[in-house]
Amino acid sequence: MTDTRLIHNVGVRALEWLWAHRDGFRLEPDADPETGFLERFKPIGELALICRVLFREGVAGSRQAQLARRLLDHAWRDTLDGGRMLVRGQRTEPASPIPFEVYLPFRELGYSQPEVERATELNHRLESWVSFETTPTRRLGLSAFQRRFGLAPRPPEADLVGATWLARTPEPWTVEGHTAYDVTHTVFHLTDWGENPDGLPPGIADYLATWLPVWIDDWLDLRRWDLLGELLVVDACLPRPTLDPPAWEAFAAAQQSDGAMPAIRAMPEGEPDEVFDVVYHPTLVAAFASFLATSRSLSELSRAS
Repeated sequence: MTDTRLIHNVGVRALEWLWAHRDGFRLEPDADPETGFLERFKPIGELALICRVLFREGVAGSRQAQLARRLLDHAWRDTLDGGRMLVRGQRTEPASPIPFEVYLPFRELGYSQPEVERATELNHRLESWVSFETTPTRRLGLSAFQRRFGLAPRPPEADLVGATWLARTPEPWTVEGHTAYDVTHTVFHLTDWGENPDGLPPGIADYLATWLPVWIDDWLDLRRWDLLGELLVVDACLPRPTLDPPAWEAFAAAQQSDGAMPAIRAMPEGEPDEVFDVVYHPTLVAAFASFLATSRSLSELSRAS
Protein backbone atom coordinates (compact mmCIF):
# COMPACT_ATOMS: atom_id res chain seq x y z
CA MET A 1 0.00 0.00 0.00
CA THR A 2 1.16 3.54 -0.71
CA ASP A 3 2.55 5.45 2.27
CA THR A 4 -0.38 7.46 3.64
CA ARG A 5 2.01 10.16 4.80
CA LEU A 6 3.34 10.63 1.25
CA ILE A 7 -0.21 11.01 -0.11
CA HIS A 8 -1.19 13.40 2.69
CA ASN A 9 1.87 15.61 2.21
CA VAL A 10 0.98 16.21 -1.45
CA GLY A 11 -2.22 17.91 -0.30
CA VAL A 12 -0.46 19.85 2.46
CA ARG A 13 2.03 21.33 -0.01
CA ALA A 14 -0.64 22.01 -2.66
CA LEU A 15 -2.81 23.91 -0.18
CA GLU A 16 0.18 25.98 0.95
CA TRP A 17 0.86 26.98 -2.67
CA LEU A 18 -2.78 27.84 -3.31
CA TRP A 19 -2.84 30.08 -0.25
CA ALA A 20 0.43 31.79 -1.21
CA HIS A 21 -0.95 32.43 -4.72
CA ARG A 22 -4.53 33.23 -3.73
CA ASP A 23 -4.48 36.51 -5.66
CA GLY A 24 -4.19 34.46 -8.84
CA PHE A 25 -7.89 33.62 -8.42
CA ARG A 26 -8.82 36.89 -10.05
CA LEU A 27 -11.65 38.13 -12.20
CA GLU A 28 -11.44 40.43 -15.19
CA PRO A 29 -14.55 42.64 -15.06
CA ASP A 30 -13.36 44.61 -18.08
CA ALA A 31 -12.71 41.53 -20.23
CA ASP A 32 -13.36 41.82 -23.95
CA PRO A 33 -16.93 40.63 -24.69
CA GLU A 34 -15.50 38.15 -27.17
CA THR A 35 -13.37 36.63 -24.39
CA GLY A 36 -16.17 36.61 -21.87
CA PHE A 37 -16.38 37.94 -18.33
CA LEU A 38 -17.40 34.51 -17.01
CA GLU A 39 -14.30 32.66 -18.21
CA ARG A 40 -12.31 33.36 -15.04
CA PHE A 41 -15.04 32.12 -12.70
CA LYS A 42 -14.10 28.47 -13.28
CA PRO A 43 -10.94 28.42 -11.07
CA ILE A 44 -12.90 29.91 -8.17
CA GLY A 45 -15.61 27.27 -8.39
CA GLU A 46 -13.00 24.52 -8.56
CA LEU A 47 -11.27 25.91 -5.47
CA ALA A 48 -14.54 25.81 -3.53
CA LEU A 49 -15.25 22.25 -4.67
CA ILE A 50 -11.84 21.01 -3.54
CA CYS A 51 -12.08 22.76 -0.16
CA ARG A 52 -15.49 21.18 0.32
CA VAL A 53 -13.92 17.75 -0.25
CA LEU A 54 -11.28 18.54 2.37
CA PHE A 55 -13.87 19.43 5.01
CA ARG A 56 -16.14 16.52 4.04
CA GLU A 57 -13.43 13.86 4.30
CA GLY A 58 -12.17 15.14 7.65
CA VAL A 59 -8.50 14.43 6.92
CA ALA A 60 -7.18 17.94 7.43
CA GLY A 61 -4.92 18.99 10.23
CA SER A 62 -5.71 22.26 11.99
CA ARG A 63 -3.29 24.19 9.73
CA GLN A 64 -4.88 22.79 6.55
CA ALA A 65 -8.41 23.41 7.74
CA GLN A 66 -7.52 26.98 8.66
CA LEU A 67 -5.88 27.63 5.27
CA ALA A 68 -8.84 26.14 3.41
CA ARG A 69 -11.30 28.34 5.28
CA ARG A 70 -9.15 31.42 4.74
CA LEU A 71 -8.91 30.61 1.03
CA LEU A 72 -12.68 30.31 0.81
CA ASP A 73 -13.22 33.53 2.75
CA HIS A 74 -10.76 35.36 0.49
CA ALA A 75 -12.39 34.01 -2.68
CA TRP A 76 -15.90 34.87 -1.47
CA ARG A 77 -15.21 38.23 0.14
CA ASP A 78 -12.42 39.68 -2.04
CA THR A 79 -12.61 37.93 -5.41
CA LEU A 80 -16.38 37.48 -5.65
CA ASP A 81 -17.17 40.61 -3.59
CA GLY A 82 -19.47 38.69 -1.27
CA GLY A 83 -21.16 36.99 -4.20
CA ARG A 84 -22.00 40.23 -5.98
CA MET A 85 -19.70 39.36 -8.88
CA LEU A 86 -21.76 36.21 -9.42
CA VAL A 87 -24.85 38.41 -9.63
CA ARG A 88 -23.07 40.59 -12.17
CA GLY A 89 -22.08 37.52 -14.15
CA GLN A 90 -25.67 36.25 -14.16
CA ARG A 91 -26.92 39.62 -15.38
CA THR A 92 -24.25 39.65 -18.09
CA GLU A 93 -25.27 36.21 -19.38
CA PRO A 94 -28.72 35.47 -17.89
CA ALA A 95 -29.02 31.91 -19.20
CA SER A 96 -25.46 30.84 -18.37
CA PRO A 97 -25.15 28.06 -15.76
CA ILE A 98 -21.65 29.21 -14.75
CA PRO A 99 -22.64 31.49 -11.82
CA PHE A 100 -24.82 28.67 -10.45
CA GLU A 101 -22.01 26.10 -10.83
CA VAL A 102 -19.59 28.37 -8.97
CA TYR A 103 -22.10 29.34 -6.30
CA LEU A 104 -23.24 25.84 -5.29
CA PRO A 105 -20.11 24.66 -3.41
CA PHE A 106 -19.92 28.01 -1.60
CA ARG A 107 -23.57 27.63 -0.61
CA GLU A 108 -22.87 24.11 0.67
CA LEU A 109 -20.11 25.59 2.83
CA GLY A 110 -22.34 28.22 4.41
CA TYR A 111 -22.05 31.25 2.11
CA SER A 112 -25.17 32.94 0.77
CA GLN A 113 -26.19 35.29 -2.03
CA PRO A 114 -30.01 35.46 -2.32
CA GLU A 115 -30.04 37.06 -5.76
CA VAL A 116 -28.07 34.15 -7.24
CA GLU A 117 -30.51 31.75 -5.61
CA ARG A 118 -33.49 33.57 -7.13
CA ALA A 119 -31.86 33.53 -10.56
CA THR A 120 -31.16 29.80 -10.22
CA GLU A 121 -34.77 29.03 -9.33
CA LEU A 122 -35.96 31.11 -12.28
CA ASN A 123 -33.56 29.54 -14.76
CA HIS A 124 -34.55 26.08 -13.56
CA ARG A 125 -38.05 26.72 -14.92
CA LEU A 126 -36.80 27.86 -18.34
CA GLU A 127 -36.54 25.56 -21.33
CA SER A 128 -33.37 27.44 -22.26
CA TRP A 129 -31.55 25.83 -19.33
CA VAL A 130 -32.74 22.36 -20.31
CA SER A 131 -31.85 23.05 -23.94
CA PHE A 132 -28.42 24.51 -23.17
CA GLU A 133 -26.08 22.80 -25.63
CA THR A 134 -23.09 21.17 -23.98
CA THR A 135 -21.34 17.81 -23.68
CA PRO A 136 -23.17 14.84 -22.13
CA THR A 137 -20.71 14.87 -19.22
CA ARG A 138 -21.30 18.51 -18.35
CA ARG A 139 -25.04 18.06 -18.77
CA LEU A 140 -24.85 15.23 -16.23
CA GLY A 141 -22.94 17.55 -13.90
CA LEU A 142 -25.51 20.33 -14.23
CA SER A 143 -28.31 17.94 -13.28
CA ALA A 144 -26.29 16.65 -10.32
CA PHE A 145 -25.72 20.24 -9.17
CA GLN A 146 -29.45 20.97 -9.44
CA ARG A 147 -30.15 17.96 -7.20
CA ARG A 148 -27.60 19.12 -4.65
CA PHE A 149 -29.15 22.60 -4.70
CA GLY A 150 -32.51 21.04 -3.83
CA LEU A 151 -34.15 21.26 -7.26
CA ALA A 152 -35.54 18.41 -9.33
CA PRO A 153 -32.85 17.73 -11.95
CA ARG A 154 -33.82 18.68 -15.47
CA PRO A 155 -33.23 16.29 -17.20
CA PRO A 156 -32.98 13.54 -14.55
CA GLU A 157 -29.48 12.18 -14.07
CA ALA A 158 -30.58 8.63 -14.85
CA ASP A 159 -31.63 9.80 -18.32
CA LEU A 160 -28.21 11.31 -19.00
CA VAL A 161 -25.66 8.71 -17.91
CA GLY A 162 -26.06 6.50 -20.98
CA ALA A 163 -25.06 9.31 -23.35
CA THR A 164 -21.61 9.73 -21.78
CA TRP A 165 -18.51 8.20 -23.34
CA LEU A 166 -17.74 6.22 -20.19
CA ALA A 167 -21.19 4.62 -19.89
CA ARG A 168 -20.82 3.19 -23.38
CA THR A 169 -17.54 1.49 -22.32
CA PRO A 170 -15.94 1.83 -25.77
CA GLU A 171 -12.50 0.69 -26.89
CA PRO A 172 -10.18 1.79 -24.07
CA TRP A 173 -7.22 2.52 -26.35
CA THR A 174 -9.18 5.41 -27.92
CA VAL A 175 -8.85 7.51 -24.75
CA GLU A 176 -6.99 10.75 -25.39
CA GLY A 177 -6.84 14.14 -23.67
CA HIS A 178 -10.39 15.45 -24.02
CA THR A 179 -11.97 12.02 -23.77
CA ALA A 180 -9.95 11.25 -20.65
CA TYR A 181 -11.25 14.38 -18.93
CA ASP A 182 -14.79 13.36 -19.88
CA VAL A 183 -14.11 9.99 -18.24
CA THR A 184 -12.84 11.51 -15.01
CA HIS A 185 -15.61 14.08 -14.71
CA THR A 186 -18.31 11.51 -15.39
CA VAL A 187 -16.98 9.64 -12.35
CA PHE A 188 -16.85 12.85 -10.29
CA HIS A 189 -20.50 13.63 -11.07
CA LEU A 190 -21.77 10.08 -10.53
CA THR A 191 -20.05 9.84 -7.14
CA ASP A 192 -20.68 13.46 -6.06
CA TRP A 193 -16.95 14.15 -6.17
CA GLY A 194 -16.03 10.98 -4.30
CA GLU A 195 -18.68 11.22 -1.60
CA ASN A 196 -20.71 8.26 -2.88
CA PRO A 197 -18.62 5.50 -4.57
CA ASP A 198 -21.79 3.40 -4.81
CA GLY A 199 -23.10 5.95 -7.32
CA LEU A 200 -21.01 4.24 -10.02
CA PRO A 201 -23.16 1.74 -11.95
CA PRO A 202 -21.62 -1.77 -11.68
CA GLY A 203 -20.79 -1.95 -15.39
CA ILE A 204 -18.86 1.32 -15.26
CA ALA A 205 -17.08 0.31 -12.04
CA ASP A 206 -16.00 -3.00 -13.61
CA TYR A 207 -14.80 -1.25 -16.77
CA LEU A 208 -12.75 1.21 -14.73
CA ALA A 209 -11.31 -1.51 -12.51
CA THR A 210 -9.99 -3.20 -15.66
CA TRP A 211 -8.69 -0.23 -17.63
CA LEU A 212 -7.87 2.50 -15.11
CA PRO A 213 -4.48 0.96 -14.20
CA VAL A 214 -3.56 0.95 -17.90
CA TRP A 215 -4.54 4.60 -18.34
CA ILE A 216 -2.63 5.57 -15.20
CA ASP A 217 0.51 3.89 -16.57
CA ASP A 218 0.08 5.60 -19.95
CA TRP A 219 -0.30 9.12 -18.57
CA LEU A 220 2.48 8.51 -16.05
CA ASP A 221 4.84 7.60 -18.91
CA LEU A 222 3.85 10.83 -20.67
CA ARG A 223 4.29 12.83 -17.44
CA ARG A 224 0.84 14.36 -17.87
CA TRP A 225 0.52 15.28 -14.21
CA ASP A 226 -2.82 17.10 -14.46
CA LEU A 227 -4.57 14.15 -16.04
CA LEU A 228 -2.71 11.64 -13.89
CA GLY A 229 -3.97 13.48 -10.82
CA GLU A 230 -7.57 13.23 -12.04
CA LEU A 231 -7.12 9.50 -12.70
CA LEU A 232 -5.78 9.06 -9.16
CA VAL A 233 -8.97 10.75 -7.95
CA VAL A 234 -11.01 8.29 -10.04
CA ASP A 235 -9.11 5.43 -8.41
CA ALA A 236 -10.03 6.79 -4.97
CA CYS A 237 -13.68 7.01 -6.10
CA LEU A 238 -13.86 3.28 -6.91
CA PRO A 239 -15.49 0.88 -4.46
CA ARG A 240 -12.09 -0.84 -4.13
CA PRO A 241 -9.34 1.75 -4.73
CA THR A 242 -5.79 0.57 -5.45
CA LEU A 243 -3.94 3.76 -4.39
CA ASP A 244 -1.33 2.80 -7.02
CA PRO A 245 2.07 3.10 -5.23
CA PRO A 246 4.34 3.77 -8.28
CA ALA A 247 1.95 6.39 -9.64
CA TRP A 248 1.66 8.16 -6.29
CA GLU A 249 5.43 8.13 -5.78
CA ALA A 250 6.02 9.67 -9.21
CA PHE A 251 3.19 12.15 -8.73
CA ALA A 252 4.63 13.29 -5.39
CA ALA A 253 8.10 13.56 -6.91
CA ALA A 254 6.76 15.80 -9.71
CA GLN A 255 5.36 18.28 -7.20
CA GLN A 256 7.58 21.29 -6.67
CA SER A 257 9.06 22.13 -3.28
CA ASP A 258 6.65 25.07 -2.93
CA GLY A 259 3.66 22.80 -3.62
CA ALA A 260 2.96 23.69 -7.25
CA MET A 261 2.17 20.81 -9.61
CA PRO A 262 3.15 21.16 -13.27
CA ALA A 263 0.52 20.27 -15.83
CA ILE A 264 2.82 18.46 -18.25
CA ARG A 265 6.42 17.40 -17.67
CA ALA A 266 8.17 20.38 -15.99
CA MET A 267 7.09 23.75 -14.59
CA PRO A 268 6.45 26.45 -17.20
CA GLU A 269 8.29 29.75 -17.30
CA GLY A 270 6.80 33.21 -17.72
CA GLU A 271 5.05 36.01 -15.87
CA PRO A 272 3.50 35.02 -12.49
CA ASP A 273 -0.09 35.37 -13.75
CA GLU A 274 0.68 33.26 -16.81
CA VAL A 275 2.34 30.55 -14.71
CA PHE A 276 -0.60 30.55 -12.29
CA ASP A 277 -3.07 30.04 -15.13
CA VAL A 278 -1.13 26.95 -16.26
CA VAL A 279 -0.50 25.29 -12.90
CA TYR A 280 -3.46 26.24 -10.68
CA HIS A 281 -5.58 23.37 -12.02
CA PRO A 282 -3.03 20.54 -11.61
CA THR A 283 -2.27 21.90 -8.13
CA LEU A 284 -5.97 21.88 -7.22
CA VAL A 285 -6.22 18.36 -8.64
CA ALA A 286 -3.20 17.31 -6.55
CA ALA A 287 -4.99 18.57 -3.43
CA PHE A 288 -8.21 16.80 -4.46
CA ALA A 289 -6.43 13.51 -5.10
CA SER A 290 -4.53 13.79 -1.83
CA PHE A 291 -7.57 14.51 0.34
CA LEU A 292 -9.62 11.68 -1.14
CA ALA A 293 -6.81 9.11 -1.28
CA THR A 294 -5.69 9.94 2.28
CA SER A 295 -9.23 9.32 3.48
CA ARG A 296 -9.43 6.00 1.62
CA SER A 297 -6.01 4.93 2.86
CA LEU A 298 -6.95 5.64 6.46
CA SER A 299 -10.17 3.68 5.99
CA GLU A 300 -8.19 0.71 4.65
CA LEU A 301 -5.79 0.88 7.61
CA SER A 302 -8.72 1.01 10.01
CA ARG A 303 -10.30 -2.08 8.45
CA ALA A 304 -6.99 -3.92 8.48
CA SER A 305 -6.55 -3.30 12.20
